[in-house]
Amino acid sequence: MKLSIRPGDITTLAVDAVVNAANSQLQVGGGVDLAINRAGGPGIQAEARRIRIDQYPDGLPAGQAVATTAGDLPARWVIHTVGPVYSPTEDRSATLASCYRESLRLAASLGAASIAFPAISAGVYGWPIDDAARIAVETSRAMAHEVGRTVKEVIFVPFGEEAVRAYETALAR
Repeated sequence: MKLSIRPGDITTLAVDAVVNAANSQLQVGGGVDLAINRAGGPGIQAEARRIRIDQYPDGLPAGQAVATTAGDLPARWVIHTVGPVYSPTEDRSATLASCYRESLRLAASLGAASIAFPAISAGVYGWPIDDAARIAVETSRAMAHEVGRTVKEVIFVPFGEEAVRAYETALAR
């Protein structure tokens, strides 16, 4: 499984699956979530709403993942995962790792050969970017044995120079 960095706009990538840093209600929020829903059109939100009502009436738990259409995006699917809010007093890194693990498992079950990840929880959820990048890369590498026959490429799409450096450092380890 190839791991790479492609800074820029995740909504423009022609990959099989784009991961959305969603909220538990699967409603349009801000940041990456807003960008994906705007670029992908109303079909994404309509399908997400149905999934929440039918399968997760109390909200999608942090660390889990579900898939919808990608609408007008150049991807085939949007995989929605809910990252944890960072806490300096409680270790929630297992939940953040679960976002990557469950997204990769779901991508493999869909037959996706390529997947693009934003820096989950590193925006408004406050996760320090160096640690977020480390968890993303380590978890993806650890999943290669399980999903690598299907998922051939994992692309990290950091936003901003600091995030790019964090992912470069994590990949170099």
